[in-house]
Amino acid sequence: MVHGHSHDGAPCSGHHGEESGSRVPNPQDMHALRAAGVDVSSLPNIPTAPRDLEEARTKSFQFWSTQPVPHMDERVPADVNCAIEENIPLDKVRAEPFSLPAGFRWSNVDLNDADQLNELYNLLTKNYVEDDDSMFRFDYSADFLKWALQVPGHRQEWHCGVRADSNNRLLAFIGAVPQTVRVYDKTVKMVEINFLCVHKNLRSRRVAPVLIREITRRVNVTGVFQAAFTAGIVIPKPVSICRYYHRSLNPRKLIDVRFSHLSAKMTMARTIKLYKLPEETATRSLREMTRADVPQVFKLLTNSLKQYSLAPVYTDEEELAHALVPRKTVVYSYVAENHNGKITDLISFYSLPSTVMGNANHKTIFAAYLYYYVAGSVSVKQLINDALILAHREKFDVFNALDLMHNDKIFADLKFGKGDGNLQYYLYNWKCADMKPSQIGLVLQ
Repeated sequence: MVHGHSHDGAPCSGHHGEESGSRVPNPQDMHALRAAGVDVSSLPNIPTAPRDLEEARTKSFQFWSTQPVPHMDERVPADVNCAIEENIPLDKVRAEPFSLPAGFRWSNVDLNDADQLNELYNLLTKNYVEDDDSMFRFDYSADFLKWALQVPGHRQEWHCGVRADSNNRLLAFIGAVPQTVRVYDKTVKMVEINFLCVHKNLRSRRVAPVLIREITRRVNVTGVFQAAFTAGIVIPKPVSICRYYHRSLNPRKLIDVRFSHLSAKMTMARTIKLYKLPEETATRSLREMTRADVPQVFKLLTNSLKQYSLAPVYTDEEELAHALVPRKTVVYSYVAENHNGKITDLISFYSLPSTVMGNANHKTIFAAYLYYYVAGSVSVKQLINDALILAHREKFDVFNALDLMHNDKIFADLKFGKGDGNLQYYLYNWKCADMKPSQIGLVLQ
């Protein structure tokens, strides 16, 4: 089932290395770079898989042609919304782990062990997006990894590592997390696969495909056979194609590190003035979300997500609390309430910084990514502008968002710039009619 993303491998959430044999960078990483105007073509080890539909239609997908996904040119009728292959009986799912090359062994990564968490952080930092020739390197913090991978219902065997027998060094990783997703009118138990990473010295050993097959097997054993994932590349077959937009919060710094550049006929002073934000939010009652707000936010967001054709389904309040209760340097959530104490609005974003390579003045770019929101008493435009103000207050340098939900309606007014790369949404072992970005209500970290 899961065979794909990127983020990692199964149906992953990201690029897939299966077609090209190369390392799979996190798609969100690469698209953040593109959204910021960075030329990613010079970055090493980017899969050579196609990045647009026309190119993809002429390509032979050796791996994906064996998988339960729609064909590239397949048009799925509006009344079709179902699994492609029936679930495998659990007693028929492979019980033995897939074989690794000699000298390597499977090893679950215990994220509650500080040493193992640090090992995973270092593996990702040094190998997830290559830094030899790139200007920026994504920096998933240890706290972010725990937030992304230790969701309620997570399984340690889904934090799947590969170690060298000789020195016990962690050389590869792939992770899966449970995610219930509604596709049109059907609710399906799925997984999201994240953080497929293979040490650069091991990439010639074709470990990535084995990682993908093994995490798929481990997920199948639990009775889950579908997945939602995103990728920067085009494979058979996107259910929707979204694009990143970015909004400068600290233009001087972004230009200084060449994350962005001065537009034609623009001075630095005029650019800073252009992107200047108010000191205070327009929504006066907006405040940081607390644990006590979870019951109200659960109802508010659950009801709001019903308007989208692809959306997460929070099965209980604990799941929502994990996703949205604020964690400094990880996830930021704010709510507004009326005079009766009823919560009417929600806005959230998460933090994914990048290390700046070779700049004497700046070591890190702090990027905020728009997460979930509900505009109940104010407009979407006002609420997201308030998010820009709050992110600027928290010292973020840039604010990124996809053109899903209602976002595309406000980008121009709020001075977002259009990125030059797409982010494809995929469903594994599921077929349904294509969706517009505005029908997407699922945000993957």
